[in-house]
Amino acid sequence: MTVKLGAGKPSFDYRGTTYHFCSAGCRMKFSADPEKYVAAKPKEGHAYQGHGGALAAPQIAAATATGTTYTCPMHPEVVRDKPGACPICGMALEPLVLTSDIGPNPELADMTRRLWVAAPLAVIFLVLDMTEHLFGIDLLPFMAPRSHQYLQFALAIPAVLWCGWPFFERGWRSLTSGRLNMFTLIALGTSAAFLYSVVAAFFPGLFPAQMAGDMGTIPVYFEAAAVITALVLLGQVLELRARERTGGAIRALLDLSPKRAIRIRPDGATEDVPLEAVAVGDVLRVRPGDHVPIDGEVVDGHSAVDESLISGESLPVEKNRGDAVTGGTANGSGSFDMRVARTGAETTLARIVAMVADAQRSRAPIQSLADRVAGWFVPAVIAVAVVAFVAWFAFGPAPAFAHGLIAAVSVLIIACPCALGLATPISIMVAIGRGAQMGVLVRNAAALERLAAVDTVVLDKTGTLTEGRPVLAGVEAGAGFDADEVLRLAASIEAGSEHPLAEAIVAAAREGNLALGKAADFAAVAGKGVRGTIGGRRISLGNESLMEDDRVALGSLTGTAEERRANGETVMFLAVDGKAAGLVAVADPVRITTPAALAALRGLGLTVIMATGDSRITAAAVGKRLGIERLEAEVLPEDKAKLISRLRAEGRVVAMAGDGINDAPALAAADVGIAMGGGADVAIESAGITLMSGDLNALVRARALATATLANIRQNLFFAFVYNALGVPIAAGVLYPFLGLLLSPIVAAAAMSFSSVSVIGNALRLRKIGL
Repeated sequence: MTVKLGAGKPSFDYRGTTYHFCSAGCRMKFSADPEKYVAAKPKEGHAYQGHGGALAAPQIAAATATGTTYTCPMHPEVVRDKPGACPICGMALEPLVLTSDIGPNPELADMTRRLWVAAPLAVIFLVLDMTEHLFGIDLLPFMAPRSHQYLQFALAIPAVLWCGWPFFERGWRSLTSGRLNMFTLIALGTSAAFLYSVVAAFFPGLFPAQMAGDMGTIPVYFEAAAVITALVLLGQVLELRARERTGGAIRALLDLSPKRAIRIRPDGATEDVPLEAVAVGDVLRVRPGDHVPIDGEVVDGHSAVDESLISGESLPVEKNRGDAVTGGTANGSGSFDMRVARTGAETTLARIVAMVADAQRSRAPIQSLADRVAGWFVPAVIAVAVVAFVAWFAFGPAPAFAHGLIAAVSVLIIACPCALGLATPISIMVAIGRGAQMGVLVRNAAALERLAAVDTVVLDKTGTLTEGRPVLAGVEAGAGFDADEVLRLAASIEAGSEHPLAEAIVAAAREGNLALGKAADFAAVAGKGVRGTIGGRRISLGNESLMEDDRVALGSLTGTAEERRANGETVMFLAVDGKAAGLVAVADPVRITTPAALAALRGLGLTVIMATGDSRITAAAVGKRLGIERLEAEVLPEDKAKLISRLRAEGRVVAMAGDGINDAPALAAADVGIAMGGGADVAIESAGITLMSGDLNALVRARALATATLANIRQNLFFAFVYNALGVPIAAGVLYPFLGLLLSPIVAAAAMSFSSVSVIGNALRLRKIGL
């Protein structure tokens, strides 16, 4: 991959060398562990070069990175090594990946400190100004009018220049870079009011005599500049606090992971160690009520573990020897020892956080509307402000200059496009975080938006509608054999196979405490079954084709097999020394939650189609049981992709749900690919959405989240557009000829701050989805 320099792509300085990246995600992965990539020999097409190269690494980024990488919520392509302001929009940068130990937001702390100074000064200005204008009371009768203005100037220096310095700094940067943003408007409005007031207070002779008031002084607007600064600071503080809450879902996940673990030493003694000291292969003890410290496998003991962190399901899952456990999940009343399988960035929790962080920075297609508007919005507002000033100065009542200044400043302040820019990304951030809590991992915002428009769902059978773990459904014995002997011989010949059907037969035999024999001369016959010798007897286990090859007469077993296949079971015949001994039937049971989930999907107006590689008889049996009318059976992976393409050609918006491995072509071909995950299987590259529980109820939750998110974004955009469409003309003074109403810059500043906070508040409602 190559990177075009000067195109605003992210970069990272490491040991005196600047590395350039194609995306913020690649940069995040590199910054989490630079040595992993610098020390490795780059593959062709993935080279990195100092001061002009590129880097793209497939590894999942560390979610427990140092937290020193920051990005802009509105412009995710902006990535910096320290907090500050976005060079494009001027908004405060926030951590690219949240960590459990990240400190207070320095931007919020600075804005809060300035607000504590600006607020009381603004109150003093309002009291002095309002008591005189509204009640005719001069609180400082001992001061001459000119001295009164000098006092206001002295108070305005800290209230405007120090408290509002970040706004002037960002506004100036936007002008010099040519990237006009909301701080351009704030800086222009407050500086215009402040500088005009300075000239009016110290050089009144520069103004026409008719502009002088009753006291012979030129009116000043120090109080407007001071109050505007305080209101904008208040809006920034409220906005930053609200934005911190958008990461609450991820912080909640991170907080579940304990900081320490109980490690068992080789001598059997235990020691309390920090989680960073735990290595793969270590054995840890998990006590009742503890959170599982890290991913691993139970080696001793048993318990019920609450895996709602991973699956979104509240029912505890029984864990016994050999079962996998996930870091961050909550142990119940039992106790067990576990062997560590993964650490650091490879753990399930770390991978979830990294995936969610990437998705939260992605851009939804609907955001392009706001982007197009923002491109011309600020220049248009400045033009409107200039026109308003000229119109008032030329045609307005006396004092025309003052009226023109008020109108221009009000337009600049009220039209700040912060609400417009935040409308989409803030909803996406909250929704994707909430989805992670619900067991729904969204890879990017586009997938979430497309899911809201889906009208057809194609479902794989095995592992999606069914458990994906075959179990023995029954044993039928032929003449001269009993069921236990049939099962024992079938399990003995299959003992060395890793096929899921073989594992189901062997597991059933062991549960029945049947003694398995040792198979000799084992041979697998592709597409038919297996042969071997057990205790000197020739054994064949497979389908009718294998029995025909071995000239075995099945007799009445054929009819029994047809009945079982009609119920969705897979049948294998057993022959001993050329004689039919019986059959074993294996079935993949339908998930207990599948019928209700399918009913809910149909209730949402979705068309449900099942596509499977199984036989038509088995597929029809499962479809009949679940009420699925349209079936596509005996299809290969590439056939599923063709089915998706045909449906899309019909004008349907299609989601494909499968296991993410054999179904990868179909997942990639669908409008939305949905991977049925489980435990550590959370990052399936072909899918836009992963359902952690592997349960279709999670798909219902995902659909509800998607539709609610898109509705929330539309509400935000509507409010932002309407706010500006109404606010700018009113601030310019269009109502003055009819109602005598000219909007004060102070009111404009309050309205601007309210608009941003209201958009964020509306987005935060998505945190209640599914509760």
